[in-house]
Amino acid sequence: MTRTIAIGDIHGGLKALVQVLNKVEVKDNDKLIFVGDYVDGWSEAAQVIQFLMELSKTIDCTFIKGNHDVWAEEWLRSGEVHPTWYMHGGKETMESYEGFSNADKASHLAFFESMLMYHIDDQNRLFLHAGFTSMHGVEREVFQQTLYFDRTLWEMALTMDKRIEKNSELYPKRLKHYNEIYIGHTPTTNFNSAVPMNAVNVWNIDTGAAFKGKVCAMNIDTKEFWQSDNLPSLYPNETGRNK
Repeated sequence: MTRTIAIGDIHGGLKALVQVLNKVEVKDNDKLIFVGDYVDGWSEAAQVIQFLMELSKTIDCTFIKGNHDVWAEEWLRSGEVHPTWYMHGGKETMESYEGFSNADKASHLAFFESMLMYHIDDQNRLFLHAGFTSMHGVEREVFQQTLYFDRTLWEMALTMDKRIEKNSELYPKRLKHYNEIYIGHTPTTNFNSAVPMNAVNVWNIDTGAAFKGKVCAMNIDTKEFWQSDNLPSLYPNETGRNK
């Protein structure tokens, strides 16, 4: 049976990524959908990208682009260091590329450029990094940056009155377009939850890997999930983004 596994933010934590994939026991016919932020935080950002490139040669993978990936892509393309990026994990990402050749960096840039802004599967389930604001759905989002920066989708889902049914006029139009929506970007640890969170038809699978949390993977059909150890325990001599 083919499984579809959604994987949350990684933030340079290769050890955590490998650990959680081992727990999933990934099989050749599985589909893996990554919701972005592969870099920035822990010391193995470049190694995460290299690992994912190799993984995609044997496993059906879909890679969504996160805001940190956009910054890293810009740096690989132009050498320009975005000040906000540098302070939020970019320094560690640049350091992780020491020893990588120009050819390696070029192949990583091509990988970043090939990432999707969002993915809709054949069961009308949407996967994206952050959120969207258009009442017409992601295809009509005016500003592309919204797809990897928005937090209002998750905020709205969290505060919705659960008694409002999907066929009601009161149900937000942007949520009606999709059977389910899977996001990262806003750590569930911000809401005192160490595990994935669900609000109406939105699932948040970022369980805080950038900070003191874990990398998470979820079977989106069964809602079974697996998590790595907490990232500080895997990188005891580092601070990640816990600065």
